[in-house]
Amino acid sequence: MTAFAKSRRLLLATPGLLLPGLLLSGAGRVFAADTPAPGQDQGRGAGPGQDKEVGAAEDLMREHGVLRRILLVYRETAARLRGGATVDPAPIRQAAELFRSFGEDYHEKKLEEAYIFPQLRQAGGPTNGLLEVLIAQHDRGREITGYILAVAGKGAIGSGDAEPLARAFETMDLMYENHTAREDTIVFPAWKDALSAKQLDEMGDKFEDIERQTFGHDGFDDAVDQVEAIEQGLGFVNLAQFTAPPPPKT
Repeated sequence: MTAFAKSRRLLLATPGLLLPGLLLSGAGRVFAADTPAPGQDQGRGAGPGQDKEVGAAEDLMREHGVLRRILLVYRETAARLRGGATVDPAPIRQAAELFRSFGEDYHEKKLEEAYIFPQLRQAGGPTNGLLEVLIAQHDRGREITGYILAVAGKGAIGSGDAEPLARAFETMDLMYENHTAREDTIVFPAWKDALSAKQLDEMGDKFEDIERQTFGHDGFDDAVDQVEAIEQGLGFVNLAQFTAPPPPKT
């Protein structure tokens, strides 16, 4: 269960927490201007240890963060393959399985294609020109994931598979980095703007229900744990190793 659902239920279930002047609106709590939220300073977020809300659009972007971490695994693995290094196929297979279950089957099919894209089509506007491209890229991503699973399922990545697999990793990474960037900066904001506060709140609840039905628990937290284990297995977990070197002297 995400923080959005937890905080919302905490608010509704705690006696005496609905103070005069408090309203529930949109994907989060909205308090009257002269009534600060319990445990909050004026203009500041919830205090340490308190539930902090995650709206529907933010939830979608967090899920993209999981997928981007898998894409970074693909990018780094491509470089290793091209360098002639031996790569353990097990964590690669796990990464592709996670991209399929969390990214393609859940995030894309059950949220974006089932709700977000149809609602944007109905609303009309400039995003309609992007939707067919985004769906085509979803389909191509599923083809590439199937290929990665097939190669990684052989038990070892042979020399004949190294270069084609590296190309598949790189093209998948390039496509989805552009894809998710457009969704985060164009599609999701337009979808949020197309909905009323009540509709956005209802979509947040629906997405929570779909997440529980799909995974039986908090799918996001579980996916983060899985991708960290994959990074650990491939030696990519230490963020400091990706710090850029200093630029050349001018």
